[in-house]
Amino acid sequence: MTMSDQSLVKQGVAAATSMVAAIILLTIGILHVLSGISALRKDDLVVAGPEYTFQFDTTAWGWIHIVLGVIVAIIGVMLFTGATWARVGAMVICALSILANFLWLPHYPLWSIVIILLDVFVIWAVATWHPGYEESI
Repeated sequence: MTMSDQSLVKQGVAAATSMVAAIILLTIGILHVLSGISALRKDDLVVAGPEYTFQFDTTAWGWIHIVLGVIVAIIGVMLFTGATWARVGAMVICALSILANFLWLPHYPLWSIVIILLDVFVIWAVATWHPGYEESI
């Protein structure tokens, strides 16, 4: 296998992984919306713990998650196009999602950890994919 063959294989894997990342980004968006709805309804799933420095009431957290979820889902759909702005947007919105879920940890720990891990995967997948690289080889 030549060097360019190896590069093509790596880019093929990265491109496929990025399509999976787009699907996962859509899933993250849906999960954010569901988390937001749960917080707005003040479900038993959301833990009301002690005072935290970054504490908002659950209504504020609910709206934060709903808005973030809609934006994440839109960028997930746009990531299917392979546009550079969508790739950059995916990395930025995943970073914001990581931050929001880190702050949401005291209220819903397991959910937050799962979303953070999915966000890290999406950032990795999108950062390693270079669309159009195959044509330049």
